[in-house]
Amino acid sequence: MKTTVILFIVFLACISVTYGKDLITGTSFNGRLIWQEKVEYNAIPLKKRVKEVFFSDPGQQLIKGIIARDLDHTDGYATITAGGVGFSYANIRLKSERGSGLNYQVEVYV
Repeated sequence: MKTTVILFIVFLACISVTYGKDLITGTSFNGRLIWQEKVEYNAIPLKKRVKEVFFSDPGQQLIKGIIARDLDHTDGYATITAGGVGFSYANIRLKSERGSGLNYQVEVYV
């Protein structure tokens, strides 16, 4: 009985961790948060909202990790279009699902 309860809790934890389409690349462990931005766009009916986020480090430090969290847990997604982990710059494209807005927290670690 205890084993089934424990397995059920682990199963629920796995589902809650994988829900959402957050972008997590590289590592933030032992990294220093160098930049963060909250990106918000209002919804327009029947339209997808797209926002390009640009980051460039003037000190030329290499990026160790990038996290783009969807704070509303929608079916929108984030992709890296240029640079990223191992570079000193990153271009991140955020795209909402049709009829929804954007609400992302973007963080860059070095």
